[in-house]
Amino acid sequence: MAMVCLTDFEEYAKEHLSKATWDYYAAGADECCTRDDNLLAYKRIRLRPRILRDVSVSDTRTTVQGTEISFPVGIAPTAFHCLAWHEGEVATARATEALNTCYITSTYSTCSVEEIVAAAPNGYRWFQLYVYRDRKLSEQIVHRVEGLGYKALVLTVDVPYTGKRRNDIRNQFKLPPHLKVKNFDGLFQETAGPEEYGIPANTLDPSISWKDVYWLQSITRLPIIIKGILTKEDAELAVEHGVQGIIVSNHGGRQLDGGPASIDALSEIVDTVQGRIEVYLDGGIRTGSDVLKSLALGAKCVFIGRPAVWGLAYKGEEGVREVLQILNDEFRLSMALSGCRNVAEINRNLIQFSKL
Repeated sequence: MAMVCLTDFEEYAKEHLSKATWDYYAAGADECCTRDDNLLAYKRIRLRPRILRDVSVSDTRTTVQGTEISFPVGIAPTAFHCLAWHEGEVATARATEALNTCYITSTYSTCSVEEIVAAAPNGYRWFQLYVYRDRKLSEQIVHRVEGLGYKALVLTVDVPYTGKRRNDIRNQFKLPPHLKVKNFDGLFQETAGPEEYGIPANTLDPSISWKDVYWLQSITRLPIIIKGILTKEDAELAVEHGVQGIIVSNHGGRQLDGGPASIDALSEIVDTVQGRIEVYLDGGIRTGSDVLKSLALGAKCVFIGRPAVWGLAYKGEEGVREVLQILNDEFRLSMALSGCRNVAEINRNLIQFSKL
């Protein structure tokens, strides 16, 4: 079967993954309103294409944190890639290296950060981080990834507690015995208590606050990008605390149900930041025109979560490459059909605001 669009990969994954695994990846919080709205919000946005602009040559390249990538789509941090494909994150890393874009490695990887670097030594990578009650755990992993050449830290800030994902509760979701959260291998041996997503329950620190951003800056020289901001107030605080970037994100609709779609929160954040730091987005990207709309509304780059996992489920590294390639091709086409020859020509004039 020819894979033509990202939905084809979704259908394949739904058919071929176990129910518990599919439910885990697909899950949203509570009634899944925010998860679903992430997709629907793009369909409400209309483009204003310009014509007769000579789009015979187009260039999709951009930069993130000063590094050039081939097009403005990276891989968002998602957990447990080995559930979808036996090579897991190693395959994801190779695919993003091959397409020359950014891969944000999840703390909750089923391959270690060392294995990922060994598999794709020239890949451009950021590392997604949680702050734990035991700060030493967070500190250890920061120093490990800094030494391995990861280029930025992505601090996820929207999980003081895990959202209520009904199907995971119904399925009593657990990692199968042959898989583990590799980055913490051996660190939790002494605990025999309840587990949540592969590590002991209550490991995450709900007391995390802005002062932890300063703490993180004190232990690393890497740029810090905050993931999980949805309001202009928090965007302003992020700038004031000296971070280098923001990922506008609602955690794929897996945390607070009833919050805004990521794309609906983007404009107010871009307007507040006013170019002082880079703004990125994840949540709901399924087509090249979704990418174009995000950039027109001010995102520097977008990141895909679930579609990368569907690509893995389809054919490992090759599947992730295909997903990225389809998005790249669709983005290039949408750009050309809108009259944009390069990403610098994409701006808000492309968006029909009366329809928002």
